[in-house]
Amino acid sequence: MNNKPDPSGQTPAERAASAFDSLELPTHLSLERLVKVVEGVRHRPIQIEAAGALNGGSICGLWLSTDEVEIILHAISPSGLHRQQFVLHELGHMVLRHDELVVPADYIEVLFPNLPVGLVSRVLARSGFTDDLEAAAESLADLFAAAIRNSDREPRSFERVFE
Repeated sequence: MNNKPDPSGQTPAERAASAFDSLELPTHLSLERLVKVVEGVRHRPIQIEAAGALNGGSICGLWLSTDEVEIILHAISPSGLHRQQFVLHELGHMVLRHDELVVPADYIEVLFPNLPVGLVSRVLARSGFTDDLEAAAESLADLFAAAIRNSDREPRSFERVFE
């Protein structure tokens, strides 16, 4: 894993930790609750679907961002934990706003004159899979997984103690 700092001086793990802390997640976290939080951050709904075309080897998940919806496609796996990690990784990319990486508009207009600049920019930003972006997304996914795992060990609410 690449632990070199980016121009801001933070390593991928530090960027992930900052993003995690900024979410102010609820004490009792589940994947469903996390998705609702990220929907609020992204200001659009998130659809999650299994995709048989993803082989689960080199590509386990894919995130597609549109103006109306965020779509997460994940590989089919017999392990619920693996499927969850695929989704958490893509949620990490969303929270870290990896779709907002800037590709100069004049390059886009020359290379893809018949396509909308915003659409091409989003696709190019996500297709440049650098180790640094992947490391940050995976670090954030690990933090999400730990928070969900730790929530499973605690009572769901204080009131249940007195039922």
